[in-house]
Amino acid sequence: MDIPLNARVSCSDGPCGKSNCLVLMPTTEEITHVVVSDGSFPGKEYLVPIARIMGSTPETIQLNCTLEELSKMPVFNQVEFIPSDFNGLHGNYSMMWPYSIPAADYIMLEHDQIPADELAIRRGSSVEATDGHVGRVDEFLINPIDNTITHLVLREGHFWGQKNITIPLSQIERFEENTVWLKLDKHSIELLPAIPIQHRQPNKE
Repeated sequence: MDIPLNARVSCSDGPCGKSNCLVLMPTTEEITHVVVSDGSFPGKEYLVPIARIMGSTPETIQLNCTLEELSKMPVFNQVEFIPSDFNGLHGNYSMMWPYSIPAADYIMLEHDQIPADELAIRRGSSVEATDGHVGRVDEFLINPIDNTITHLVLREGHFWGQKNITIPLSQIERFEENTVWLKLDKHSIELLPAIPIQHRQPNKE
């Protein structure tokens, strides 16, 4: 099963947002949740169990829940507004004019609510070979029987050109927050089977 990131997500009764990232158990390589952003501001992101995915394509994910059921799922991002004194200026913005004018007296902070012992991987997370950076995460392929990762797909535009490169799980050394480390060097990756990039159509809300 293809689990795309930054893809359109729909509930059984209508569109609900986009897939922002995947949450996985690094010790077992099991995908446990997909994070769905509702597109509002400052925005809510919901932790959706992987079992709720009933189908997917490279551009879309279909959930087997309603919009109301989604709204009751755990929130992934906790938004906090804290007062800002702009380094003690306390509203005396003339000291900064004409270089900058603060837009608000509050700063918005977001905290990801990641389940214990798990981590989040977003689209665009770095992929590192044994001899340096090789690309960024585009999506994952998973085994629908046990929800474990089978392959990592690199984003277009990596060092050897416009190709899709699929990395088997056996060649992934470890996962870290927003970084995937491979067992392969750049030359070995270049020799893996590749297909031309099929550019995604722009997401439509």
